[in-house]
Amino acid sequence: MRPPGKSSQQRDTGCGNFMQQVTERSLESWIFMRKRDSEDSSAMEPLQYPVRNLQSWTVPGHHSARCSWDVRAYASCTKADCHTLERRGWIGVVGSTRTLGEVWGRGLLLSPKPTGTQLTVEVHPRDAMPQLLKKFSLAKRLQGDKNGNTRPRQPGGKDAHAYPWDRSSLKSMALDLRQFEKLDTYASQVTVKSGLDALVSDLLQEAHSDLERVRAIWIWICHHIEYDIEAAQEKDRQAFKPTTILQTQKTNCDGYAGLFERMCRIAGVQCVTVPGYSKGFGYQPGQSFSGEFDHAWNAVFLEGRWHLVDSTWGSGLVDSTTSKFTFLYNEFYFLTHPALFIEDHFPDNKNWQLLKPPQSLRQFENNMYHKSEFYNKGMLSAHPQTSIIKTANGKVTVTIESCAPTLFMFMLNGKQEHGLLSLRKNGMKLDVYPPTVGTHKLQIFAKGNSEIYSSVLEYTLKCHYADIDVRLPAELHQPVGPSWFSEQMGITKPSHTEPVIYTSDGRCSVSFGVEEGVSVLASLHGDDGPVTEEAQRRYIFQLQREKRTELKVQLPHAGKFALKIFVKKRQEPGNYVFVFNYLLCCTNSKVNWPVFPESFGNWGQDNELLEPLSGVLPANHDVPFKLKLHGVAKALVKGQDTWPLTLNREGYWEGSCSTAGCQEVYVMVLENANHNFYSYILKYKVNAQ
Repeated sequence: MRPPGKSSQQRDTGCGNFMQQVTERSLESWIFMRKRDSEDSSAMEPLQYPVRNLQSWTVPGHHSARCSWDVRAYASCTKADCHTLERRGWIGVVGSTRTLGEVWGRGLLLSPKPTGTQLTVEVHPRDAMPQLLKKFSLAKRLQGDKNGNTRPRQPGGKDAHAYPWDRSSLKSMALDLRQFEKLDTYASQVTVKSGLDALVSDLLQEAHSDLERVRAIWIWICHHIEYDIEAAQEKDRQAFKPTTILQTQKTNCDGYAGLFERMCRIAGVQCVTVPGYSKGFGYQPGQSFSGEFDHAWNAVFLEGRWHLVDSTWGSGLVDSTTSKFTFLYNEFYFLTHPALFIEDHFPDNKNWQLLKPPQSLRQFENNMYHKSEFYNKGMLSAHPQTSIIKTANGKVTVTIESCAPTLFMFMLNGKQEHGLLSLRKNGMKLDVYPPTVGTHKLQIFAKGNSEIYSSVLEYTLKCHYADIDVRLPAELHQPVGPSWFSEQMGITKPSHTEPVIYTSDGRCSVSFGVEEGVSVLASLHGDDGPVTEEAQRRYIFQLQREKRTELKVQLPHAGKFALKIFVKKRQEPGNYVFVFNYLLCCTNSKVNWPVFPESFGNWGQDNELLEPLSGVLPANHDVPFKLKLHGVAKALVKGQDTWPLTLNREGYWEGSCSTAGCQEVYVMVLENANHNFYSYILKYKVNAQ
């Protein structure tokens, strides 16, 4: 079969005048429909290709005109296998199209005979086309005006979703993303072989519904089209054309939206491009929008309702420091719930918000911008709900609610300082104390256990009063206080559940359960005056009682300190891992506690020291000792001389020693009575005379 041209001779079909009219209209496209079920002619899937110079209507034997699946990609080919056509159950409808996807007006119905030897063309007048389209379930997919041109239906009341978000779903329609796994894999691997129509045809091989057609197009664009930063800056209109995009596989947001619309229309799905403002690359919290629109996205008509997509933001991101694009697929912007889409997309026409009630531009500017990762990681809400926040008495509090345990961190002006972040089972709480008056940038990040941190919120923080009395230790890392995460790491039932511990005498004791096979390490870090690396652990004395660990802490002076907790599984290689810390606060200026005695590896987990707790002993004094030691035969204290300790009825080893004439004192134990080898377990220093 050959396409008709103005100079070709037409075969007499009994409808010569009509054939001439079709020829003069210069057919631009064919729409083919593949039967999913050969017994059900209503179960059709439309496919569309360009047609050039159709020259004959009936082809004997094994020839036909671009009806075969095998030649769909070749616009100049005039041969096809009629048996293949029959075996695949094809029916084709030809229309004189001005708009891609349009099939109204005069048309041709192509159908192979059962014998497979002759392909017959039946010409149907204008009045017959609506019945044919209805029969093939295509009319409900495409809308035409009175002149036969297709046009999208404008959004109305039934398209609107309630605002604010009802937390029911991130999508505007019910989806099970697992159903797309096979289609997504296929669509992401399709390559461009010729033109756009052929590409769409390839993509639709595995698509069996409008939703799947849109999904295949979305996946292909998001995985193959790179954001062209230079073209976006120069506003190169040539870079927006679909043919150019297919060649370079680069474009800007206008090109993404235009390509998505064009491909959807080829697939027979209503789609429009929506221009507007966006809170994208370079956006600053609280900024105003005016003048030219800076972004474009799409609306697609599925299952009787309009839905929103942004393939630009679905494909990847631009690094704010290097201005380089990186492919990073983002599911969030496929059929996004309009109440979430409005957070970073404001259309030129309020009807395309698809919201009830619609939001004003002023509301859009002032509303908090939750980044897509906020919702992707299971977060539900944040407070405050405005992007510009002010301190009250030098402090501001931010809370986040999530539907699953999530790890958080924050940065104030690019540093993890001046804040207390505590994890909650369903979110977090952050108290920020800006060190100076002025405007500050507050960023909040989140991640799952096996991911990297992603930015989820950003505030502009205005501070009119800085509380100079609040000086947090620079070594105070996040999170502060025990949480679901510390429990996950093997620390349970803490004695102190709040992140801040106040002590009036400079002493405190913290205890918690420890899972079997987990080792605990603690260190102390101050904010006023140096705590040397050697002394970081000497102000903490660690005791083990059955399955609980106790940390006795003595502060060297008044101030604020970070008590950092680390864990390590004994059977696993590697270093100790930070889990959480407490903030210790003491305002008593008289506090001046010495370090604890130094303990050695033979200091058993179930040992207990009652006295002396100070690691520095007075010179020329008799010092009493009292300890609980397990699994030892003998114990003694060694200074200038040696003093044995005796085991009393309560199970404590007791005795005393003189510090005269010595600089160091050791506690030693004999574990096996049949041997004479003593081990050091504790070491004390003696003050100079």
